[in-house]
Amino acid sequence: MADPRLTHIGLCVTDLDRSLRFWCDGVGFAVVGHLTAADAQTAQLLDVPDVEVELIYLERDGVRIELLGYLTPPPEPAEPVRPMTRPGFTHLSFRVDDAQAMADAIVAHGGRHLTEATVTFRHGNRGMMLLDPDDNRIELIERVPSQPSKTPGDAE
Repeated sequence: MADPRLTHIGLCVTDLDRSLRFWCDGVGFAVVGHLTAADAQTAQLLDVPDVEVELIYLERDGVRIELLGYLTPPPEPAEPVRPMTRPGFTHLSFRVDDAQAMADAIVAHGGRHLTEATVTFRHGNRGMMLLDPDDNRIELIERVPSQPSKTPGDAE
């Protein structure tokens, strides 16, 4: 049996065109695939009766995101911003050279900057939290050029 491999992270969106512009133009992903599914097997797999869903696959830095744009049934209304303490996926994180420039690009493309969640860590690198158009959290960790990363995702 072959080892399993991660293929993508699924993200249900309320407006596929808006999310496509956001993730590609604002965050730097590229479209690598696109399809529409409206069959019994997809409905069973996703546990969504009578489904018609448009799937757009985006990739950046070897990470693939699948945007799910439900045509039938329409997406459910978004809940308030999800607490970080709720079990499940909490955020996507990016290590960046210039957090402010990336934050500005995210905001310019429909995201929101949670300014109260911007910090400077003890070694001088900054961390910021932002939201995509559907209120999914995006973490930016900026590295001070003289401070190498200790481990992937290390915030100090």
